[in-house]
Amino acid sequence: MELSEQKPVGLTGRYINALFELCSEKKVIDEVVSDFNNLQEHFLSNPEISQLISSPTIGKVKQTKLIVEILKKAKANKVTINFCGVLSKNGRVSLLNKIVKEFLREVSRRNGELNVEVESPYELDQSKKSIIEKQISKNTGREKILLRTNVDKSLIGGLVIKIGSKMIDNSIKTKLKNLELAMKGES
Repeated sequence: MELSEQKPVGLTGRYINALFELCSEKKVIDEVVSDFNNLQEHFLSNPEISQLISSPTIGKVKQTKLIVEILKKAKANKVTINFCGVLSKNGRVSLLNKIVKEFLREVSRRNGELNVEVESPYELDQSKKSIIEKQISKNTGREKILLRTNVDKSLIGGLVIKIGSKMIDNSIKTKLKNLELAMKGES
């Protein structure tokens, strides 16, 4: 089974590839990854700040100053600051969240890592995580598996595994939903 993450495409892909090349050239990939993780954790996950940053009513100049100021206070790398400034000047701040996520995914992909998200109805202990990692590694041929787990009690039982654009849903919730649809004759 070939489960892999796709390379970034389109407008965001062009920004990501340009940023990756610049980071490689300046040897600051780890710093930009750290900056983006901080940006994602503290700012992009906050809807009010995210909305303020991408609001078209504040204008590009103010928007750029605001973003640069936030990044400078966070002691971000100059490449990160300049990149976000260019995004703002080009009117692409609305893409920032997507670019950050895709850039982090692309760095992982280029490092041979595979990002895997696992949802279960309860917290998985380390032995279960290890079993899942080994099975995914065996099925994908990837050695480095970056496993993120989420608890979703509505699943009732089983797991939902997401790798890139692929999803394996083996949850009781989905099985019950499919059974319900089959009984109604809607499948």
